[in-house]
Amino acid sequence: KDSHVKEDGWYYIRSLYFDNFDNKVLLEKVNGINVREKFRLRYYNEDCRFVRLEKKSKIRGLCEKKSVSLTKEECEKICTGEMDFLMEKKEALLWEFYAKTKYQQLKPKTIVEYKREPYIYGPGNVRVTFDTEIKTGIYDTHFFKRNPCVETNPGEILMEVKYDAFLPAVIQDIIQTNTRHAQAFSKYARSRIYG
Repeated sequence: KDSHVKEDGWYYIRSLYFDNFDNKVLLEKVNGINVREKFRLRYYNEDCRFVRLEKKSKIRGLCEKKSVSLTKEECEKICTGEMDFLMEKKEALLWEFYAKTKYQQLKPKTIVEYKREPYIYGPGNVRVTFDTEIKTGIYDTHFFKRNPCVETNPGEILMEVKYDAFLPAVIQDIIQTNTRHAQAFSKYARSRIYG
């Protein structure tokens, strides 16, 4: 069971993505670059007491995610460009983020929020999620203010299937992999292109 799930089986995710003036992160995704990464701040169910900085990397189709916890106050500093405090932290991910905000000129770019219904299956470490109400802040980067966001494609449901070494046959049958093809999708790219 996913720790973020509320009683109704769903949870809400709100993320703030970083990119530079040249839109490096967006263009690498759109152009299908095999080695790419993105940084985001994220919290769940409108609970700002538990915020993470995440780095999501993709190398020739394989994904890796690293994360570290931050306080709301630390995130607010990051959002306003006051990041020198990161050099006092011990986590390597924070040092890397600090360095890349400096030499790649990463800045807060857009907010993405959505509702998620997760299902977990132990063998193969399978995680099937259904994301709905995918919204963008367009150019709004006020991460902790509940400013209105725009739904990018009303009624759309995005199904993601994630697993480790293998996808068990029972899951393949349920999602009918023989009649579907895998397709990459980026909520960040969708939100940026929408705006």
